[in-house]
Amino acid sequence: MVARMIRVSIFYQAGEGKTFDLDYYLNTHMPLADRLLEPVRYEVVRGVVWLTIDRPEARNALSKAVRDGLFAGVRRFNADDTAKVLVLTGAGDRAFCAGADLKEMADSSLTVPPPDFLPQFGRNIDVAKPTIAAVNGVAYAGGFLLAQNCDLCVAAESARFAVTEARVGRGSPWAVPLSWLVPPRIAMQILLTGDPLSAARAYEIGLVNQVVPDAELVPAVQALAERIAANAPLSVMAAKRTVYLALQHRLDDAFAAADEIWAPVYHSADAQEGPAAFRDKRRPVWTGR
Repeated sequence: MVARMIRVSIFYQAGEGKTFDLDYYLNTHMPLADRLLEPVRYEVVRGVVWLTIDRPEARNALSKAVRDGLFAGVRRFNADDTAKVLVLTGAGDRAFCAGADLKEMADSSLTVPPPDFLPQFGRNIDVAKPTIAAVNGVAYAGGFLLAQNCDLCVAAESARFAVTEARVGRGSPWAVPLSWLVPPRIAMQILLTGDPLSAARAYEIGLVNQVVPDAELVPAVQALAERIAANAPLSVMAAKRTVYLALQHRLDDAFAAADEIWAPVYHSADAQEGPAAFRDKRRPVWTGR
């Protein structure tokens, strides 16, 4: 696979009148192997890790290589005491992550995704330090999951959020925390319709912390992460645990129940029909079986 260099130079004020060039910094301070990891890049800027899905030509879809890269990147972040905050984002301006690679899914006839299919913070991999989703473009299905995973979420004005599983006959047991993040009736509408939410609407319902112009996404997230990284590490990690206490006491039972609810859906003919129709570029024919 031919490696891609970082293509876009991003400038912003870094304090005391200094202009910070993210592209220049990464290409002069990061080891070559770190800068050219594919299809997930791991880059560190002043204690802030940027974990970037780098498949813009496929709208950063979650192929097996991407999923493996995400797990590897999160484990590396966990093991690095100098890394204080993790930022998860996608390359390009069309998609944060459009969800599963449906062509790959159709070819493999995937039914129930295994427990380690994709990193789910607090479920199949623990992340004690803070995480931020920097959402550019669409965050659909598995991309919504990744944004939901993170402790904070900053969205570009062009960002769109959707849980599209109902439209392709798949399941979303991972959406259990959604009704903790937004009001239950809003969560119900998101899951039942599959309709996308604009960045502004996501902010209105509390799914997103901040909405910024597209060109300001990276500097805004870097600045937020640096403010967090400057705080006492033990206090930051304890604060994170405190916020999740009420949720975590219910999570295990809720996930178990959700898995039971969605198991028949994953094993249905419709669960295969959705990805197959996408692969074949036709409308799906639902049978309800």
